[in-house]
Amino acid sequence: MSDTDDTRSLAEAPRVPAPDGSTVRPLGAIAGVGSFAHFQLEPGQVSKAVSHATVQEIWYVIAGSGEMWRRHGDRSWTARLHPGVCLTIPLGTIFQFRADPGAQPLQVVAATMPPWPADSRSEARIEEGAWPPSG
Repeated sequence: MSDTDDTRSLAEAPRVPAPDGSTVRPLGAIAGVGSFAHFQLEPGQVSKAVSHATVQEIWYVIAGSGEMWRRHGDRSWTARLHPGVCLTIPLGTIFQFRADPGAQPLQVVAATMPPWPADSRSEARIEEGAWPPSG
């Protein structure tokens, strides 16, 4: 995706497996500034815990419900996720999320700053989390 790809619908965005086990759909990016994506975790699923090497994120929940666990340094905390909740994942934060069992997947849109790197094999580092991951 380049800076000229400034219009994309969720329906036409490719589905990509994220390193944490969720499904990500890249929606837009501005080189050197940030990228924007849609994340989805199916009901009852638990992501792998990860930390990012170079990016930080702002998440906004648009559907479903669940929990987000974060650890930064000696502090850890868990937040309830439901539509309308916005949270941050600063650089160096380990995080893990899970979707409540039920009929609706947990869906989040997120801004990533700087943009998610094109060669992203080492961006997400698997960490020890609060819950056993689903897969």
